[in-house]
Amino acid sequence: MSKQTILIVEDEPSLVEVLSYNLEKEGFNVLSESDGRAGLERALHSVPDLVILDLMLPGMDGLQICAQLRSDSRTKGIRILMLTARSEETDEVVGFSMGADDYVAKPFKVRPLIHRVKALLRRREQEESPAETVSAHGVEIDQTRHAAYVNGTEIELTPTEFRLLLSLLRQPGRTFSRLELLDDSRGFDANAMERTIDVHVRALRKKLGEVGDLVETVRGIGYRFKRV
Repeated sequence: MSKQTILIVEDEPSLVEVLSYNLEKEGFNVLSESDGRAGLERALHSVPDLVILDLMLPGMDGLQICAQLRSDSRTKGIRILMLTARSEETDEVVGFSMGADDYVAKPFKVRPLIHRVKALLRRREQEESPAETVSAHGVEIDQTRHAAYVNGTEIELTPTEFRLLLSLLRQPGRTFSRLELLDDSRGFDANAMERTIDVHVRALRKKLGEVGDLVETVRGIGYRFKRV
């Protein structure tokens, strides 16, 4: 079985060294770039399984890289874990809106970060498992094609939005807590910020358009997809 490849796009040499050492110990093939444009080119050429992407980079910032990767058919399925020295909630929201799968503020501990890397890669493997089509109220997900439809028209979702909708659609009427949805959609642990799921739900409802109200809020608990 071939090794999974992780690309680190980070301009702090000491951090790259520590991450590379620990990820290689876990059996990953590790690539690295310190410049944003070089990192984007390496990702487009090598198509790694996951990118650890710094927000602030010379040449091109992490948000631009994230947007480019999500807009290219070759790389839109790559998992993206974004790093930043800043911790403002606005940075996190913007990162998610650009398609980041996870977000870690510096300084961070290496072991929890590697746990998140593994969780993101497990979810990718699950999504690439044999086909399954799930549908309700005219909303359909085709896991084989990794595509979502509303009344037969395909809608563009980020990987996180796709997994969020899939979790809700699989069990209409079941109420999911925010932490459950965070874990299902992005592999967060219990210390994740619950409010981030609200950002994704708002974006998902907007993309669902006239059927967006099928994703119902359960006050004080979380969300559910309307039962038939």
